[in-house]
Amino acid sequence: MKNILIPTDFSSNADHAISYALNVFKCERTNFYFIHAYADEVYGPYHNVDAETFDKQKKIIADDSENKLNQLVTSTQTKTHNPLHKYEAVSSFESLVDAINNFAESKNIDLIIMGTKSKTASTTLTFGSNTVQVFKYVKCPVLAVPDQYSYNQPKKILFPSNYMLPYKRRELKLLDIMAGEFKAEVHSLYISDFEDLSLRQLDNKKFLEESLPNARLSFVTKGVANRANAITSYINENNMDLLVMVNSRHSFLEDMLYQSTIDEIGLSPTIPFLVMQNLPR
Repeated sequence: MKNILIPTDFSSNADHAISYALNVFKCERTNFYFIHAYADEVYGPYHNVDAETFDKQKKIIADDSENKLNQLVTSTQTKTHNPLHKYEAVSSFESLVDAINNFAESKNIDLIIMGTKSKTASTTLTFGSNTVQVFKYVKCPVLAVPDQYSYNQPKKILFPSNYMLPYKRRELKLLDIMAGEFKAEVHSLYISDFEDLSLRQLDNKKFLEESLPNARLSFVTKGVANRANAITSYINENNMDLLVMVNSRHSFLEDMLYQSTIDEIGLSPTIPFLVMQNLPR
């Protein structure tokens, strides 16, 4: 069975991510875990109060979290009636990143799916601050679903890569299962003005090909100076349904997630964005 973790703050964005997840895995035996981390709701407004008041407010917020999660599980079961799906509510007195990381490790989570708001005011990233933090620090694949995205089966998947680092077999297996389920095309996009690959790149490219036997895999080279523009234009020109990237040391994605305010790197995908982790944490 697949183990899918969906963080929720009970907003429309989170509900949208749940709906997307239920559609993607509607034919798969899946455990869905809905997690709400509420530590910031307690420490934020109540950090200067006495211990008795703090404990009282903590219990009120904890009870509210559990009630809302149970209601969410009940309403989801009522709407879907999918015998392949099981649901569990998880209320956690931790920060969002710690709650997700700890639970993902304890339950062997295959994928985290999050709703995310549209473009932030300060950067050209299409991710809210919580999503960026999860991308950066959680040791598990993360799928961000834009709030304005209407569900389409992921028939066309874009996977930009420079083939410099070996991939993790488990995460490629997740991508292969998704591609096989939807009979999807996977476009492996190499962004470079030079088509020749080193021996390392050739080995990693071959491993990618061998690890995606159920995908209709094709390799594309695009020569352009700005990688973000190349990815965005490829998505728009080819009507892609899902963007997949690997967060690894010195990768374009790591540069983007840790960008400075002086030298911003922009990427604004309007489609779901799957981030696979290849970083020691």
